[in-house]
Amino acid sequence: MKLILVTFLLFFSSLSAANNIDLEANMKNMGLAYKNSVRATDLVSFNNAIDEFIELLETAKTADFKQHETASLEGLDKVINQAKQAKQLATTRGLEAAKAPLKSIDELRKKYHELHEPPGFWELLFGK
Repeated sequence: MKLILVTFLLFFSSLSAANNIDLEANMKNMGLAYKNSVRATDLVSFNNAIDEFIELLETAKTADFKQHETASLEGLDKVINQAKQAKQLATTRGLEAAKAPLKSIDELRKKYHELHEPPGFWELLFGK
């Protein structure tokens, strides 16, 4: 009976921990991994950085988004697809070919970060 109880508690605590990630720290690590992939000068370091970036993106998808959950997950999926495309291009055509998908990742980042920015003074005053 004790074994069942311990197993049950471990299972639900791991589920709860998955949703309680430190999204801010994860995003900072994502930014670093992204910068490392952009700055990579060889395929090995690029692959290490882009793999870490993809892993952090997958972790971010488990976060508990308070607002705009659907759009946030959609944005993360788009970034994951671009990162995978960049990795594939880097492997088949070289690092220079991976630069275009990497640039689009930065554009997606800007677009989806706007969803979670607090409203500005004028927006609070007059609305959208």
